[in-house]
Amino acid sequence: MRKGRIAAALAALLLTSGLSLAQGPTAQAKAATAPCDGTYTIVVGGTWSTWDNDRFVGNIQQHVGYASQVPSGPSVRQGVGELNRLVREQRAACPWQHVKMGGYSLGAAVVHVWISENWRTFDNVNAILLADPKRQGGPGTNGSAAPFGGVIGPPLSGADRDFGNVPVKSICYWDYICDESAGIWTYPKNHNDNYWPDFDMDHHNDNANEQWYNGAWYPW
Repeated sequence: MRKGRIAAALAALLLTSGLSLAQGPTAQAKAATAPCDGTYTIVVGGTWSTWDNDRFVGNIQQHVGYASQVPSGPSVRQGVGELNRLVREQRAACPWQHVKMGGYSLGAAVVHVWISENWRTFDNVNAILLADPKRQGGPGTNGSAAPFGGVIGPPLSGADRDFGNVPVKSICYWDYICDESAGIWTYPKNHNDNYWPDFDMDHHNDNANEQWYNGAWYPW
């Protein structure tokens, strides 16, 4: 009898705290769908980033969480899967809403791979890639994911422009991560210092399709 009272009291406590006995203390509530008005902006941070410290600011509806501690094929694959889940849930709720994606460094590779794999079946979307390790030159040369492909593994390895009809803006500034010709000695200083610490997604429109490379704009 006493055990039953304790269990009931525990269940009541969990209920008032927003949990249940089935959830347990480590369970996370499902993210609410963002409003359907305006652009749905979703961003992916780089290595060791967190949802509130991923370099992006602006009217952002969602930050993608993934295993960003180790730059590798599996970590990118996990990020692509989570990005895919979030944008498709939003699209199911808001079929006509534009989706704008942003990614920095490892996060740029996540967005890059998602675009390459989904542009044939997902429309009304654009992307901003900041220091993309899968960037395909020129100008300059390929990103750092190309020479280390055998170590980091797919889908992070390699370089391409398999974006189909999706508008993509790629930004790379004298940085080995997105341009081998910058030299490995420029890393990590240039990679960390050559970009805005508060990259405003609102400053980049929904149909930009160009490169910003070492201080100048180039067409794709």
